[in-house]
Amino acid sequence: MLTVYGYIRSGNCLKVKWLLDRLGRDYRWIETDVVSGVTRSPEFLALNPAGQTPTVVLEDGRVLAQSNAIIGYFGEGTPFIPADPYDRARMYEWLFWEQYSHEPYIAVVRFQRLLGGKRADEIEPRLMERGHAALARMEAALADTDWLVGDGPTLADLALVAYTRVAPEGDFDLGAYPAVVAWIGRVEDAFGIR
Repeated sequence: MLTVYGYIRSGNCLKVKWLLDRLGRDYRWIETDVVSGVTRSPEFLALNPAGQTPTVVLEDGRVLAQSNAIIGYFGEGTPFIPADPYDRARMYEWLFWEQYSHEPYIAVVRFQRLLGGKRADEIEPRLMERGHAALARMEAALADTDWLVGDGPTLADLALVAYTRVAPEGDFDLGAYPAVVAWIGRVEDAFGIR
């Protein structure tokens, strides 16, 4: 059976879970608390030398890591990967941007506040500035369209909603981003996220 090693509080892990659920795939979820250090155990490192979740073990025993690579694998042949080469490239552009210019700020601040117990005044200001810059870019992109790419939800929307929807847990007030807030609702509906 398909097995997912994931941490339920991680947006990167949840995007894999949400896609598998939306596609009706059977899988076994193994809760893997990254805070506990289990991902640094010899057993886990033998599975994934990077020591990260999500990690997926396919039915045939092959292993996949990195959330956007995983959703790309499971998204093949679905409407969530555009058929048009340009739109597909734009989807990948957003996926790369999410891991480089969004997640390192929005998710990191959320982690430090929610799980690390840091007070707001202990958060590095640059993280907040760059997180707001990421949200502003999304707001501009969504000002005149319902989706990040094309006429329907793609993996770009799924990837970016994971941490955007919980950005307030990192003290990012989404009130200044009404297009983003409306988009979150659409993506949650499209993927059955509750």
